[in-house]
This record gives sequence, C-alpha cells and structure tokens, in this order.
Amino acid sequence: ASTLLMAKAFPKSRFFGFDYHDKSIEAARESAKRAGVADRVTFEVSKAKQFPGSDYDFVAVFDCLHDMGDPVGASTHVRQSLAKDGTWMIVEPFANDQLKDNLNPVGRVYYSFSTLLCTPCSRSQEVGLCLGAQAGEKRIREVVTSAGFTRFRRATETPFNIVYEARP
Repeated sequence: ASTLLMAKAFPKSRFFGFDYHDKSIEAARESAKRAGVADRVTFEVSKAKQFPGSDYDFVAVFDCLHDMGDPVGASTHVRQSLAKDGTWMIVEPFANDQLKDNLNPVGRVYYSFSTLLCTPCSRSQEVGLCLGAQAGEKRIREVVTSAGFTRFRRATETPFNIVYEARP
C-alpha cells in the first residue's frame, strides 16, 4: 500500500518493491494493476540483503527493520544501494529507549507483538539479532550507523510510529 501511495503521489517516478514473501509480492502486483500504476511499479521477491539495483535516490522500509534477523546486514545493503546523495526512510513502531518509558497502552501492546511476532521472526533468520518492536531510537541509530550511514535523525513521529532519516 505504501508503494502505491508514493507512486500515485509522484507520477514521474519509478518504484521497486521487494519482500521475501512470494504471496505478498503476488498480492502487491495485483494491487498495482488495480491502482493503474503497474507500468511504473515493480514488485519482486528478494531478501533485504540481496535486493537488486543501485544508485537509488530513495529507499524506504516500513515497520520491518526490527523484524529482520540481520538488520545491520540489511542496513549495509541499503547503504550500498543508495546514490551518493540518497535518503533512507525507516518507519518503525514508536518506542522509547528505556523500558519504563514504554509502559503505556501502546507500548504494552507493542511488547506483546514483539514477544509473539517480531522476536520469533528475527530468531528464525540468520544472525537473529532480535531488535523487537520496542527497539528505541538509540538502538536503531546504532544499527544504521554501524552500516556506514553518517547522518541519522528522527524526522517525525506519531503515537504509533517514528520515522527516521538516514543519509550516507
């Protein structure tokens, strides 16, 4: 859905979507056809550390970096795939750095998701870093900068998500 929204908002641009789940890719292709953007949007099966292409102006990940087994490896691949002046937008669940600061209704639900979905998902993959849904800004920054990004900032937030910007 996010890729289709961007394709509609930026009609002169091309978009490439990648996911390791083949059924999600099939559904995305059908959605692109229904939305009338299939001529500018390509969806392919690929792992986060292996998606093709280089010199991208913009890469976006939505609510998934914390689920990856090797988020540092994925971040490194994003860094290598970006143009020199490219931007990486990272959307993650809203989380503070300290446990006590996440003990609110949303944080408690996110800890449940993390226990039942995010952490097992990461554990089932290579490396199995297990950031979970409550990886705060400090931890996300560590992952991103260890991959070679030199600029990292919180661009905006909602009660449910934080949007980070990373640049080479």
